[in-house]
Amino acid sequence: MKLSVVLLCALVTIQAALLAAPSAEASGLKLGYYNKKCRGVENVVKGHIIRAIKKNPRVGPGLVRLVFHDCFVRGCDGSVLLDKSAQNPHPEKEAPANIGLAAFDILEMIKADIEKRCPGVVSCSDILVYAARDATKILSKGHINYDVPAGRLDGLVSSAYEAQAELPDSTFTAQQLIENFARKNFDVEELVILSGAHSIGMAHCSSFKGRLTAPADQITPAYRNLLNYKCGQSANPLVVNNVRDEDYNTVATFMPGFKSRVRKIRDLFDNSYYHNNLARIVSFNSDWVLMTHKEARGHVHEYADNATLWNDDFGESMIKLSKLSMPAGSKGGIRKKCSIVSHPLH
Repeated sequence: MKLSVVLLCALVTIQAALLAAPSAEASGLKLGYYNKKCRGVENVVKGHIIRAIKKNPRVGPGLVRLVFHDCFVRGCDGSVLLDKSAQNPHPEKEAPANIGLAAFDILEMIKADIEKRCPGVVSCSDILVYAARDATKILSKGHINYDVPAGRLDGLVSSAYEAQAELPDSTFTAQQLIENFARKNFDVEELVILSGAHSIGMAHCSSFKGRLTAPADQITPAYRNLLNYKCGQSANPLVVNNVRDEDYNTVATFMPGFKSRVRKIRDLFDNSYYHNNLARIVSFNSDWVLMTHKEARGHVHEYADNATLWNDDFGESMIKLSKLSMPAGSKGGIRKKCSIVSHPLH
């Protein structure tokens, strides 16, 4: 009898908490959100990212991709960071669109450090947004520099089905891309701006297999041959997005005229994506199709001609991306570990 009363009271308490908890969407974001709550947290994140990229340069592009894949599904709530659990048996990580996502371990390391300093205060979703901002600045040699507001809550839900439905696919047509981005309130120009992130990073061959047989008016034959060679080396290998990051000998073999543009240090975050698109040396179909749409094509030319403009506009678009909120009525809190739902509701 006593046990039943205790359980009943507990259920009433939980129900009351759920009803009283404000929507995560209503949480106000602001610059310097943690100035008094967890002083110096942005510097802590920055320090970790500087060290991580110095140790493994691939971390930087991984974080830029990760924040997009988080925010485009259920808003910026850290849902992409959650592991499989009874509550989320098929999390976003399992979605085909999320193949190759990385840098989860870095975020867990940062979270553990911050928890020691300010337990239960800083959300994983804010850490990811800060980390991607810092990685962007580092990879662009300081040319892309923007501030992001904070105050996000970590979500409870993570669904591979939802991620697959919400994220843009590399096989999309221009119209499908435009409609996909419009659902998040991004226009054609912002679609083109954010696509510029493909100047860095890598992709599995399965993400651009249609390009391996695309006609010459869609992809430069020499580049197509290079991609076929790289994709034939093993089962679904990773290939760099930007041909200038390819190894010198491969470029010398398939694209000798491009040898002088090969970089010893990979992943310089700049407007080279737009030059590559104009030259038909981009790997994704979703990149090339921007050239089939009049307005999008105009912006590709615009950003190829003006690197400074793209730097500024990319920063503004990332700020807008970081403000995508969780679905109305969603609940959230602060996780102890970024991969596990372990927080009380707020």
